[in-house]
Amino acid sequence: MDPGLGMLKFVSWNVNGLRAVAGKGFADIFRSFDADFFCLQETKLQEGQIDLSFEGYHSYWNYAEKKGYSGTAIFTKHEPLSVRYGIGVEEHDHEGRTVTLEYEDFFLVCVYVPNSQDGLRRLDYRMGWEDAFRSWVLSLGKPAIICGDLNVAHEEIDIKNPAANRRNAGFTDEERGKFTDLLGSGFTDSWRFQHPDEVKYSWWSYRFRARENNAGWRIDYFVVSNELKDRIVSTDIHNEVFGSDHCPVSLVIE
Repeated sequence: MDPGLGMLKFVSWNVNGLRAVAGKGFADIFRSFDADFFCLQETKLQEGQIDLSFEGYHSYWNYAEKKGYSGTAIFTKHEPLSVRYGIGVEEHDHEGRTVTLEYEDFFLVCVYVPNSQDGLRRLDYRMGWEDAFRSWVLSLGKPAIICGDLNVAHEEIDIKNPAANRRNAGFTDEERGKFTDLLGSGFTDSWRFQHPDEVKYSWWSYRFRARENNAGWRIDYFVVSNELKDRIVSTDIHNEVFGSDHCPVSLVIE
């Protein structure tokens, strides 16, 4: 698989503020993974607010117009053919939610999906965003590896307390349905493909000692075009890594 090095390792992490996690050992964590691609969501910074680079890596950043909000980035050992910021829809391209790198035979899409928020006040916006994002990914013309905080627990196995959260942001029927639509359009949830019955979470509320009690949600994903699913070597959810309310997730593909 391009870039011609056999196995490729991808890591994705919602850092919930890169400047904060930079003070909690981020550089050591980054180096320990030795990933070909390291994707970040919720960087929460503007250009020039952090001086962070790693030898041997190119970096690509998409910043939200609103300060201290959203934001995505990719560090990669492999220089891409092209880089795209946003999804080409004016309404959706002010919050720094996607970075997309093109390679010879795939696209890598790092995405931070909008949260529907308390009272589901942004659910309608989220629904429109989901449709626009899916259409855009399908228009790329090559297989895609989509990673990031997709802000939805797809099935009941992906959340500690499904009944209590049924109408909460991230576990509404509408959001789960859009994820089903994405998979139905030609994609595979890599973790669930490899671990059909395993319970593991990637996000825990800062309240109620949720991480200590493992009362979590699986909302961070690697979703791959169906053409790539048989090339998956391994997937993991690294809940031994701290520093954010999310933990990193990884994918190895050949």
